[in-house]
Amino acid sequence: QVQLVESGGGSVQAGGSLRLSCVASGYINCMGWFRQAPGKQREGVAIMHTGGGDTRYADSVQGRFTVSQDYAKNTVYLQMNSLKDEDTAMYYCAAFDASPWVCVTSGWDVYRYNTWGQGTQVTD
Repeated sequence: QVQLVESGGGSVQAGGSLRLSCVASGYINCMGWFRQAPGKQREGVAIMHTGGGDTRYADSVQGRFTVSQDYAKNTVYLQMNSLKDEDTAMYYCAAFDASPWVCVTSGWDVYRYNTWGQGTQVTD
């Protein structure tokens, strides 16, 4: 089974930027970034289908966060700009096999994902 390892979290002032990385041990096609703040449910932040490059963003991060990939390195990135206090959370990447359409339409459902990373903390 593919394993995912996140990195890049840290503490940053409001308005700052961070780039999270998610390295996969093998091929993945539907990748989601999720976050969970203390006492809150895990929520989707961004989705990418690595084959087609289709992406979707949560309204709360649209225009501030960008997901991208380095196909050769099996790595997906989450560039986070203009960070706000409410972005403070543990961030996770997750993956499941899906077509581009299923990925971007069903990828907000945490139960779709069968592979999760260990998480990386972002504090703003």
